[in-house]
This record gives sequence, C-alpha cells and structure tokens, in this order.
Amino acid sequence: MNALQTATSETLLAAVLKSLDDDKGEDIVQINLRGKSEMGDYMVIASGRSTRQVTAMAEKLADKIKQEFGVICKTEGKETGDWVLIDTGDVIVHIFRPEVREFYQLEKMWQPGVATAS
Repeated sequence: MNALQTATSETLLAAVLKSLDDDKGEDIVQINLRGKSEMGDYMVIASGRSTRQVTAMAEKLADKIKQEFGVICKTEGKETGDWVLIDTGDVIVHIFRPEVREFYQLEKMWQPGVATAS
C-alpha cells in the first residue's frame, strides 16, 4: 500500500480534476476562491450526462480522495443525482446534470463577466 499523499489544496485540486476527466466529466471548470471566500481554496464545477453518471463520478471521487489523502469528504445530493456537492475541505466540487447546472449557473456567481458556453 502506498503512503498517503500530503493533502495540499493544489494536490487535491489536481486529483479532483484527474478523477473527473477520467470519468468523462464534461465542461469542467475550476475557480480560484482565494480572497473571494473562506469556504475553500478552489471550486470545481463539472457535468455528468445522467443522474447515474453524476452519482458514480461523485462516489469515485470521494473514494479516491479518501484512499490517496486520507481525507473524508462531506457529500450531499447523491440520493437524487441531479447535483452532488463534495467538500474536501480545500476544494469544493459540484457535479451537475447539465439542465440543473444551467438553472443554477454557479460559474456566473463566482466568475462575474464570464459567459458559459452554450
């Protein structure tokens, strides 16, 4: 068994991005929260094509963070699979179905002036 990696916000961010990409997450956006919010250093927003994919991506990501870093993530929304929130401490991850993501438009809230691709 490998030793646990040190969980800096940058190593967590890299692991999150890799996991979402490996699981075919779509429209992955990372937002630097430093100086904007005390809730974490980064926010990552991604889409899955279905409730099943959203839930699977969230479960795999939370398990990967636990296995690699020893960090127990707080997770909300897995029951419905429309929008799953994963809180690693330093990196906040939102995985949406596309329609739900479009409705809430978190990117616009955290990156004023940035238009989302249609």
